[in-house]
Amino acid sequence: GTGDKVELPPVPLLKTNVSAYVALTQESVNIADVYEAQGFDFTGPRKYDQATGYRSKSMLVVPMMNLEGEVIGVLQLLNAKNPQTGEVIAFADDFVALTRSMASQAAVSITNAKLIADMEQLFEAFVSVITTAIDERSPYTAGHIRRVAELGALMCEVINKTKEGRFADVHFDNEKVKEMLMAGWLHDVGKITTPVHIVDKSTKLETIFDRIDILRHRFELIDACARGEMLDKKLFALNNGGGDLAAMDSEYEAFRKKHWDDFEFITRSNKGGEFMDDALIARIKEIGAHTYRYNGADHHYLTENEVNNLCIRKGTLLDDERKMIQDHVVLTKRMLEKIPFTKKLANIPFYAGTHHETLDGKGYPSGLKGDEIPLEGRILALVDIYEALTASDRPYKKGMPVEKAFAILKSEAEHGKLDKDLLDLFIKANVHDIYRAMHPELTEGHKAVEGAERNPGSTTALA
Repeated sequence: GTGDKVELPPVPLLKTNVSAYVALTQESVNIADVYEAQGFDFTGPRKYDQATGYRSKSMLVVPMMNLEGEVIGVLQLLNAKNPQTGEVIAFADDFVALTRSMASQAAVSITNAKLIADMEQLFEAFVSVITTAIDERSPYTAGHIRRVAELGALMCEVINKTKEGRFADVHFDNEKVKEMLMAGWLHDVGKITTPVHIVDKSTKLETIFDRIDILRHRFELIDACARGEMLDKKLFALNNGGGDLAAMDSEYEAFRKKHWDDFEFITRSNKGGEFMDDALIARIKEIGAHTYRYNGADHHYLTENEVNNLCIRKGTLLDDERKMIQDHVVLTKRMLEKIPFTKKLANIPFYAGTHHETLDGKGYPSGLKGDEIPLEGRILALVDIYEALTASDRPYKKGMPVEKAFAILKSEAEHGKLDKDLLDLFIKANVHDIYRAMHPELTEGHKAVEGAERNPGSTTALA
């Protein structure tokens, strides 16, 4: 069959209805002439005959039994004919046995088709549960996977409607659109192993929490220690004939001003919103090298780990943290390649594994370039970045208008990262507005552009 839905009214399970009788009793019914038969209501066939001019006469109804002996339907045949004369005759007894056998085979085929459909539905539900769990690990990425999957499928439909240009001869049939949708659902499955505090790392000092508060308390302690030393000096001077107390106050005030200026600099550096040049990094290291004495021991202002994080030149991630996030693509591909996908879905690992490749060959994980990246992978790359930019609840940047998001995407295309033709189609076809119309819950706030998993100062690294 075509798989299209058949719009027929249900048959009441009453034994006066011949089909229901066969289904309920598992018995075959062979009738020579339905107009003369007793015990069954043939009002329906009579009405059909009156409306069409057809003459229902002989009828054979047999149960369709699956391998478990369950009736899943009935097979109804009308008007057997004499092959020589064309005359309508009753169904022969030997034909009844043959028809029962055919009905059983049909039942097995239907059962198998339903089993396959049920397995596909179960698989899709499993994928949905897993990807939702990945999304919901972080309040900042909730819904990202679903939106990327839906946007990818939407782009396939937009391409199908394109009548000119590079994509005029490209067509995604229903199976290909479904494959694209599933690739979108699974494109970030590797993030299941990525620590949430790294995915959500919005400041350089953030781990489970932002350690800037610890530094604030430490700087308050250092200030208190310096004030204590100043008071001890004053007391010593007073006990030993006096001294320049005003100079001591001035010295402490000068220390205190520089001390809190340094902390404000650390606070700004912690946000990761500006590039750290050599001079700024040198200042961080100089502050970290200062020591204070507490409980009889000397301590550095900053720990080695704090210095390393604050000296990140761009964004908020250390190199090993960035690699950990980028490795989610490798893990995604490795995990998906272990799944025995059906032939119709066999390309999912390849498509999902290429959504961070770039046309110039500088993407990851495989450094594919140009035509080595499939169209489906290019679509995923585009919509993944678009969704990351337009998401309104990420921790990395303030929101910006959607026009600026498009400007960023255009810059990526001009620099050989994204497929320019795809981007032009995305904008020309108003995919942004179409998708928002499909999801009215995405308010104006969804126009905001933020950094997703790519960190401040970076547009393509980690979506």
